Amino acid sequence: MVEVAAEREGPANSDPARLVAEVEALGARLARVREAIGRVIFGQQAVIEQSLVTLLSGGHVLLVGVPGLGKTKLVETLGVVLGLDARRVQFTPDLMPADILGSEVLEEDAHGRRSFRFLRGPVFCQLLMADEINRASPRTQSALLQAMQERRVAVGGEIHALPAPFHVLATQNPIEQEGTYPLPEAQLDRFLLEVEVPYPDEAAERAMLLATTGAREAQPVQAMTGAELIAAQALIRRIPVGEQVLEAILRLVRGARPETSGIEAVRRHLAWGPGPRAAQALMLATRARAVLDGRLAPSVDDVAALAEPVLRHRMALTFTARADGVRIAEVIETLKGQLG
Repeated sequence: MVEVAAEREGPANSDPARLVAEVEALGARLARVREAIGRVIFGQQAVIEQSLVTLLSGGHVLLVGVPGLGKTKLVETLGVVLGLDARRVQFTPDLMPADILGSEVLEEDAHGRRSFRFLRGPVFCQLLMADEINRASPRTQSALLQAMQERRVAVGGEIHALPAPFHVLATQNPIEQEGTYPLPEAQLDRFLLEVEVPYPDEAAERAMLLATTGAREAQPVQAMTGAELIAAQALIRRIPVGEQVLEAILRLVRGARPETSGIEAVRRHLAWGPGPRAAQALMLATRARAVLDGRLAPSVDDVAALAEPVLRHRMALTFTARADGVRIAEVIETLKGQLG
């Protein structure tokens, strides 16, 4: 089978045995990470997996679910377990860009000299929780665009680099309510995955009730560091991807575009489809999922498993399709059926 690597012929890729050992060591470390998260977050295995896949891929995640499902608790737990500087911003209609990025203040020293000093906002962290991101105005939402894409912000004509690693974990309520502003397509595309947070099953909810209403509540413990996460992200990019997986990604993404798709349902129901960033997301996310699962290389099954969280926020139904009750998930299932 032909192998394709993100960075070809680098010194780190020249020793397959060393690469295998590093991947196995990372898999063991990630098993401890998942165990530490599982002590605090009950059930929601798919949500935990997809959130870790996003962080290992170096991306941002949009968590969508009704209130009270533990989205905030998950982000707080990830910050502790991964050893990251985590901060939370509650997005509201009156939130301003300076409340996120920071602002310049005029100061006067003892000699009467005046100068501007930049006061950093909460975006200068490693893990930023943007809670209910769709409640802020488009102007404030757009303040995160540069930070999410370039890992830096521009304030007062000066460029300020953000800490590494830097990830945004945003939450959003799927229920249409007054006072919300839907995220623009350009910003949605910056999220590597859109993760749906469902209700817990009965066993998980039972365990949650017993663990969180007693005299003592389990606290998360650190199982990784920020430096180790950066090293893991670099290692993920070195994992080889088989030609079969590469072709599956291209077939899936290109088949989701009405202009180039050979699938009648796509041409009829979609107004627009995913761009190249979706294929890039799948290339990274399938590698991360394989390592989380204890495997040394991704498979077509990984592509199928990640198709919905990667694609659903990068596609839009036509007005006619929405009127007919067609759902994005149904279109994605049709696309997955073409993978074989």
